[in-house]
Amino acid sequence: MTESSEIKKIRKQEARDFMEGEEHCRLYFKNGQHLFGTSSLMPGKKGAVDPGHKHGHEVFYVASGTVICRFPRKGTSVELAEGDVVVVPPREPHELMNPGSSKAIVCWSLAPPD
Repeated sequence: MTESSEIKKIRKQEARDFMEGEEHCRLYFKNGQHLFGTSSLMPGKKGAVDPGHKHGHEVFYVASGTVICRFPRKGTSVELAEGDVVVVPPREPHELMNPGSSKAIVCWSLAPPD
C-alpha cells in the first residue's frame, strides 16, 4: 500500500491479504481519497456481508468468472459476468457469491475510503 504521490508499482506480494468469509481479498492501495483491491472466490463460495461504507461508492468489476452481488437489506441481487460492473451506494450492505464452475476474480474500488 502507498500514500505517496509518486508513481509506484505494487506487486501482488506487497498487497495486504485477508479473508472476508470465503472470499480471498488483496488490498493493493489506500490513501485518503481512494482504495483499490481484488477478491477471488472459488466456485460455490461466498464472502461475508459487508455492512456498506459511510461515504464511499464501491465499484466491483468482474475480471473473470461470474458473481452474484446480493443486497440483503433490499432483498435483491444482480448477476455479473466477466466485464460487468456494479456500483454500490454508501451504506448499502452487500455480499459476493460465485455461482459458477470456475474461480471468479473481482476488482474493487472505493472512493472516498471510510
